Amino acid sequence: MNKIDTKGLLLRIFIPAIALSLSYLVLGHFCRIPHILLFCILGTVILVPIESGIILKASKSEYGKYSLQSALVEQEKSAIWKVLIIAFVFFVIAGLLSAFIAPVENQVFAEIRSNMLNRLPRGFDWTNYEYMKTFSNPMLIITCVYYGIFNVLIGPITEELFFRGYLTSHYETQKSFTPVMIAVLFSLYHFWLPFSNVFRVLAFAPVAYVAYKKKNLYISIYFHCLCNLFSTMSFISVVLT
Repeated sequence: MNKIDTKGLLLRIFIPAIALSLSYLVLGHFCRIPHILLFCILGTVILVPIESGIILKASKSEYGKYSLQSALVEQEKSAIWKVLIIAFVFFVIAGLLSAFIAPVENQVFAEIRSNMLNRLPRGFDWTNYEYMKTFSNPMLIITCVYYGIFNVLIGPITEELFFRGYLTSHYETQKSFTPVMIAVLFSLYHFWLPFSNVFRVLAFAPVAYVAYKKKNLYISIYFHCLCNLFSTMSFISVVLT
């Protein structure tokens, strides 16, 4: 196995995030479609290929063929129902954090967030539903469908394979703090959502730790998909009503 040092870890995490964020920031000023749709498209053509490509290349080097094997090192099988129960328990905990921690964090950063968004086209504010509803119904339906597919499946599965699978197993220091540290870096790499780091760390770090200890990546995959499914359904219910 080719171990990753700290510099290599940081480069692998933040280069894709910077490429996506800069592309989104530039193209967002000329956007004629909902910005959240633009972001999902860019995520599909920038973030997903880079992160999955790193895994495929590592697998080729380590196992002789392009595959996801480098993200599935020493994974142990477990009954799906057990994995789902664990993931759902953490999903409920994340819901509680969303109810009690997220509002406080939002309030702390409200002024900074407002000042930043005031300097950008209004589409950059994904919570500006009045702006979203200025688009035609067919465009909103396309946005919701693409957002659902990307945010619930493509994005979280790719990120979990990359962060909790490949990066965690290949980092040169294998200790109990490793999955927690990578969970913190995972939160910080969300440059496009910079004001929810406390919530993301508190929600994802425990899951990452348990998935690491139990050697079962599917715990964090199911958890991540559940969280994104909930946020996606909330978004769609507002936009299409």
